[in-house]
Amino acid sequence: MNALRSARTNAASVPRIGFIGLGWIGRKRLDVIAERADIDVSALCDVDHARLASAHAEHPRATACDRLETLLQQDLDGVVIATPNASHVEQALACLARNAAVFCQKPLALDARDAEHVIEAAATANRLLAVDYSYRYVRGMDELRKRISSGELGEIRAIDLEFHNAYAPNQAWCLHRACAGGGCLLDLGIHLIDLARWLQGWPDMRVVNRHLYARGRAAGRQDLEDLAFVELEQNNGAIVRLVCSWHAQIGDEARIGMTVHGTCGGAVWRNIGGTFLDFELWLCRSNRRELIGCSLDDWGCGALGTWVDLLRTDGTFDVNVRETLANMRVIDEVYAV
Repeated sequence: MNALRSARTNAASVPRIGFIGLGWIGRKRLDVIAERADIDVSALCDVDHARLASAHAEHPRATACDRLETLLQQDLDGVVIATPNASHVEQALACLARNAAVFCQKPLALDARDAEHVIEAAATANRLLAVDYSYRYVRGMDELRKRISSGELGEIRAIDLEFHNAYAPNQAWCLHRACAGGGCLLDLGIHLIDLARWLQGWPDMRVVNRHLYARGRAAGRQDLEDLAFVELEQNNGAIVRLVCSWHAQIGDEARIGMTVHGTCGGAVWRNIGGTFLDFELWLCRSNRRELIGCSLDDWGCGALGTWVDLLRTDGTFDVNVRETLANMRVIDEVYAV
């Protein structure tokens, strides 16, 4: 059966995909990607029967499963995981053991050690593994990456990043450290760290300074921080400063952005009108700017779409996923201080 699955995906035919976790993010990914004619949404899984029934009503050809074990009996080519953070490692390993490729919501694990364990399992199985770092797919980001790589902006000396959310996650598991693994830094800040590293070709970073707060006081080891200030230094001496928060007092739903400071140019990325999904990205020189990307809720499934494309044409291990380990190592370092 595994040989048949490998032959099917290598022939660029229609891969059979399962979804485990049908909350807001899982359902959003499901509903968008299911519109593609080149995949078969074959199985749906959630322990919440109401969510499972709702998703199955919209996608009745898929087999409804209330356990991962049942889902993995469906001879799937790949599985999309959008469950609570603490479940990711066990579920990803189970899928890879059944020769199914994995697309996982961030974080892949609660720490770098377990993330590396999953990545090495994917490498051993020679199966595709990807993490949903979706902000790489905001329109214009790939263009900005190319311009940085070409040297058009000169030497990057600093990057400022922010992600403020007027709310906090509304799922109970998100507010328990054992389930979530961390607070706003792991929830929001990891996207910023990944974006800064990806744009520049994956430089190493170390923590220079950090301040974490929970409910207005310095956060302890067991607290879930709701406000985080972190300063990082890259191996080339450049500085990356990020701030992120839940329950932000910003007069808007969200404030998300980035400013890139280069010796020959810069870039400014901002959300539009306080939204979570609409963005503009500008390339800047002195007081002049050039719009290189405008996204209006059209980017969120970009990472999943890329994973599907790779799964259709090959499905084997992609070494680029190893670069995401350094994101987790930065988070580990911040939390260890």
